[in-house]
Amino acid sequence: MRRRHLLMWPSLLAGPVAAAEGVDSVRRGRPLAFPRDHGAHLTARTEWWYATGWLGTPETPTHGFQVTFFRSRTGLAEGSNSRFAARHLLFAHAALTDLGAQRHRHDQRIARWGGQGPTGGASASTADADILLGHWRLARQDLADGASAYRAEVDAGTAFSLNLTLRSTQALLLQGDAGFSRKGPDETQASHYYSEPQLAVGGRIGSSPVNGTAWLDHEWSDQILHPEAVGWDWIGINLFDGSALTAFRLRRADGSALWAGGSHRPRDGIARSFAPTEVRFAAGRRWSSPATGASYPLQWDIETPAGRHTLRALMDSQELDSRSSTGTVYWEGLSELLDASGRRVGLGYLEMTGYAGRLKL
Repeated sequence: MRRRHLLMWPSLLAGPVAAAEGVDSVRRGRPLAFPRDHGAHLTARTEWWYATGWLGTPETPTHGFQVTFFRSRTGLAEGSNSRFAARHLLFAHAALTDLGAQRHRHDQRIARWGGQGPTGGASASTADADILLGHWRLARQDLADGASAYRAEVDAGTAFSLNLTLRSTQALLLQGDAGFSRKGPDETQASHYYSEPQLAVGGRIGSSPVNGTAWLDHEWSDQILHPEAVGWDWIGINLFDGSALTAFRLRRADGSALWAGGSHRPRDGIARSFAPTEVRFAAGRRWSSPATGASYPLQWDIETPAGRHTLRALMDSQELDSRSSTGTVYWEGLSELLDASGRRVGLGYLEMTGYAGRLKL
């Protein structure tokens, strides 16, 4: 759902934005075409490219990382030819979890599409994934063997820097119905959504060489969430056997599930999408943020057609306060997936929104 996500946009928009009909409109049966659909979809209301991963070994991961770019169509000045018109806004979030030091660092950026951020311009290609916001960038290229390679570059000043290459090892995973992913009871509450699990990571944190495994989501949508939804819980897990597990649910104010979904794909196998009734999240241990007071479940029992698993955060303090960019506070962090015997079978990311207050979309 980020991505895995849904619609994390601030209240700076001037009211509702109608979906713009066109080639980018979200609809069931629209075939996804690449490399064009790696790029930006300017008539869609919201869009994000989302990379998360872990560094080190499966037995001893050292770091988790998140690099996210968001695009929002504001609905403003759409008839203007001025290059200063804020027709689109670009946001970016980055975070680094250091498990050894038990430290979580994050940073954020915002700029007008085609305008200037604090360190440079903001743009995104419509032909392929190539998003730039100042000194932050996520760009894809084709490799000679048919694989993709994403270059993620983040310069967060003295806080941290990332220079990573994420190389595909498997085919694209089209979520939902061939990339059409329902996000609510209404058919219009949907996105086009695909994932790239099991990405091989190499590069540097600062000057230190690192290796690991990552997951990338790209999603675009025309519609806001169902009015009863206050937030969501989502996981994207790379299992050590080469398979990939996605599960999510949208929550009502009383904590009950309004909608749910996800998928499981064995290594070199066929993906199986989950119906809303096939996904169950049961919260366990909680952690309260000393910064915001929000209380987050950091352990979950999750049941899907892929089996029963326990998801457990590898560090408590992985909250992100993005009120100076997208306007939300959320928890997103490196977590482990355990089987019924308590054995670690995968690593990935857990995202939780709506715990610091109802999302204001």
